[in-house]
Amino acid sequence: MTWAIAAKLVAILVAVAIGWAVGRMRWLGGGPAGSDTDPARVLANAAFYIFVPALLFRTTARLDTATLPWAFLLAFFVPVLLMIAALYLFHRRRAQPGAPVVAPSIKAITAGFGNTLQVGLPVAAGVFGEKGLALHIAVVSLHALAILTMLTAVVELDLARERRGGSLAATLRQTVRNTVIHPVVLPVLAGLAWQATGWPLPAVADEALQTLGTAVVPLCLTLIGMSLAYYGWPRTWRGLAGLVVAKLVLMPAIVLAVGHELLGLRGLPLAVIVMIAALPTGSNALIFAQRYRALEAEVTAATVFSTVLYVATAPVWLALLARLSPW
Repeated sequence: MTWAIAAKLVAILVAVAIGWAVGRMRWLGGGPAGSDTDPARVLANAAFYIFVPALLFRTTARLDTATLPWAFLLAFFVPVLLMIAALYLFHRRRAQPGAPVVAPSIKAITAGFGNTLQVGLPVAAGVFGEKGLALHIAVVSLHALAILTMLTAVVELDLARERRGGSLAATLRQTVRNTVIHPVVLPVLAGLAWQATGWPLPAVADEALQTLGTAVVPLCLTLIGMSLAYYGWPRTWRGLAGLVVAKLVLMPAIVLAVGHELLGLRGLPLAVIVMIAALPTGSNALIFAQRYRALEAEVTAATVFSTVLYVATAPVWLALLARLSPW
């Protein structure tokens, strides 16, 4: 772990601490935690309905699918998506009576969605150089699109089942409607439709979308701190520890095993996807929890702790990769 990368991690924690101070001092006013006027929830809604959709649409509309390294991407996304699905099923089977129906999906995204931008980009650039950074960006271009879209569909299906009063066909229609008309999925579909036309984004629209998209990172980081101030630490740490271990240990181990043993990846491509899998929990997990009003404290704590512990786990993964398949 170089000093430059460590400085990036410290900067992230400083931004979180600033958000915590703002929430602790109640500088933004508002109602109690969890209410519609809770400033943390208001900011989360702003991110979910304005800034994240702008970022997703612009990313998808500008995506050059013809040049993407699909075999490399499959080596990352197949094991990651399968693990997220397995975590969802595991937590759903172990769900306690009275627990929120969306809890299994929120736990799955907490253990599966990495911080590919604030932490991942400097790590890729500092450790792997320009070639590694290019591979990292290829994964980033599809990371949020794939994981958020899949879990949105799962959450909406669970919610439709809970509300079900009609036929299976009616449940499926409601699930499809709520999944498509959604602040995450709809901009992705619209961006893909625009990309399929081959038209470039108009300069003014592209500039406006870029301006809105750049607000996602600072807003989400300060939101983590504010949520910590408003919701406090979770009442139990048992489940939290499992989520952090799954994110920092289990996921990179699975990606390493699949990439190295099953797909025969070696060198730089293998190192890049393993280190992406080893990243701490990303702030989009909290946005997801805020959207569905469940487990905000647990997701906030998991994000903070996984970021702190990443300082210790990242060098271990890098050392293992250097011995197993030098890049």
